[in-house]
Amino acid sequence: MKIRKAGIKDYSKIMEIWESSVKATHDFLKQEDFELFKKLIPNEFLPQLNVFVIEDNTVIPAFFSVSYDNLEMLFVNAESRGKGFGKFAVDYIINILKIYKVDVNKQNTQAVDFYLKQGYQQIGYSETDGMGKPYPLLYLEYSK
Repeated sequence: MKIRKAGIKDYSKIMEIWESSVKATHDFLKQEDFELFKKLIPNEFLPQLNVFVIEDNTVIPAFFSVSYDNLEMLFVNAESRGKGFGKFAVDYIINILKIYKVDVNKQNTQAVDFYLKQGYQQIGYSETDGMGKPYPLLYLEYSK
């Protein structure tokens, strides 16, 4: 496994991973919001973030993106879940990038449980996501 910076050429694969992961974990997401995010992520969000992919041999099973102090996205292809890619990414994010915060959809209980097991603790809460949509967020921070 290795991590490398993603480029625009990776966006189609990143969106495949995002769609697969969201369909497996975000059953609370309205279809119209799914379609909206599907358009916004490659055109509006990814170009503004530092985006990385995880490569396992020639396969890219996961990606993550960070801002200057926050993990913004971490998605693992549905068929690759449970194989250590998320943990590998979090280790890199914490120990190499020195980024300790992440916002997680409260309804995505699998992600919430994952981050809590990695050593994160809740430090805040919002009734809506960053776009004002009715998807509550938990603000988490890594605690050694």
